[in-house]
Amino acid sequence: MSTARTTVGYPGCRIIGSGVATPGRTLTNHDLEQMMDTSDEWIVQRTGIRSRQIARKDGTENTMTLSVDAGRRAIADAGIDPSEIDLVMLATMTPEYTCPPTACRVAMEIGAGKGRDEGANHDRYAGAWDFSGACCGFVFALNNAYALIRAGMARTLLLIGADTLSKYVHYNTAGRSTAILFGDAAGAIVLRGEQDPSVGVLAQAMLSDGSRWQELYLPFEEHNFPNDVEPQRELLNTVQMNGRGVFKFAVGTFPEIIAQTLDAAGLSADEVDHFVCHQSNARILTAARDRFGLDEHKLHINIDRYGNTVAASIPLVLQDLRSEGKVREGQRIMFVGFGGGLTWGTSLWQV
Repeated sequence: MSTARTTVGYPGCRIIGSGVATPGRTLTNHDLEQMMDTSDEWIVQRTGIRSRQIARKDGTENTMTLSVDAGRRAIADAGIDPSEIDLVMLATMTPEYTCPPTACRVAMEIGAGKGRDEGANHDRYAGAWDFSGACCGFVFALNNAYALIRAGMARTLLLIGADTLSKYVHYNTAGRSTAILFGDAAGAIVLRGEQDPSVGVLAQAMLSDGSRWQELYLPFEEHNFPNDVEPQRELLNTVQMNGRGVFKFAVGTFPEIIAQTLDAAGLSADEVDHFVCHQSNARILTAARDRFGLDEHKLHINIDRYGNTVAASIPLVLQDLRSEGKVREGQRIMFVGFGGGLTWGTSLWQV
């Protein structure tokens, strides 16, 4: 039997733990020079990326294993027992299965919710499901996790962002435009409902424009290609991206959605302590810093070490900030995502 919960909500929500996991293999730009027609200078100039971690192809490293490792570290950082977890949400576009949800196996591996409710005389389990939102997956899932806690559907929730997109790129000159970008990783946070209404989401936004889906997509069947693109079997199971189109979209929507969220919260940019943004391209991030006149320490960039890790990129940035002691109680943090769908969104928190 599962654990039934009353719908007594929590007026506040706090991030009480975080953790990350990356594969053991590092793929540098100099490594890529040996695999395709490219150069370290060319990659750094256009993306800001110098290296990325890539999962082994023997099955020992994948979205599930990285999620388990990151989840365990976040739970340990929170100082709680896995049995206290009510729900596990996994934001990913590269699940190990379409069925079962990868999150269910992650929950089982870490022992989420597992235990015996002696008072009610039945076993306890945690709910778990995958959340597909591409590069916006973590931000969209974060807003949903907050709403579930506010509604009383859970008190303690493990949210993971994990992707292993390296299995969907070609490491040759033909696949150069995507191979240089993506890395594999997982990042997790533990959220807990609180009675303090001052902690949690101050404002948020979740938007999409499905008319531009063909700018970034992953075809598994020939009919998945846009009508104006000739299907090619060798391109199946590989990420297809219009780099210029995605760049133009991000440059336009990124500062706009930040401004809209600040307006909704009645805040100015200098009243936000950290902008934790999806790491797609260093040029986009530095342009946003310049647009809002932000100090370098307010918009952290780590794409140089990890590449674009899709749903994992935002929790990777958060972990950097927390491990360096830069996140303190009472601060405001804006999480910002944009990517395939096309999707873009924010989640502005007081922590």
